[in-house]
Amino acid sequence: MIFLIGMMGVGKTTVGRLLAERLGRPYLDSDEQVMANTGRTVPEIFASDGEPAFRVEERKALVEAVERGKPSVVSVAGGAVLDPENRVLLRNSGTVVWLRAGVDTLAERVGRGEGRPLLGDDPAAALARLYPQRRPLYEELADVVVDVDAVEPEQVVEQIMAAL
Repeated sequence: MIFLIGMMGVGKTTVGRLLAERLGRPYLDSDEQVMANTGRTVPEIFASDGEPAFRVEERKALVEAVERGKPSVVSVAGGAVLDPENRVLLRNSGTVVWLRAGVDTLAERVGRGEGRPLLGDDPAAALARLYPQRRPLYEELADVVVDVDAVEPEQVVEQIMAAL
């Protein structure tokens, strides 16, 4: 298993799909799995049940991905690393690749933050607040770190392939 971690907007979905195709492996996205399992979008879950309910669904999606037992590429929701159980699962289940970008890059990529409930009305400020909380957890988990500022997704895949 290859797990892609990092902040929202870093390119986990785009890079994950490309990497999975390149490796001939299935691709899984934890947010997409949450939607498939619940029949609701991430913003809908946040609005009706709150962030804790989403985090429970997020953990279920990660466990399902690991239990499939197939070597896959998994894009992990940005905040999944906040849960100690998720960190243990990631650490023990495969190679963790941190796609790292600066806050300015992230803010540019997420734009107005549509579909990202944690970003609220000021995505740049929210990212600047969230990143310092998550960065140490990404660092702790990462087997491989790839800086993605001003790097095209195909180049990111090349860097991951070289590191593997």
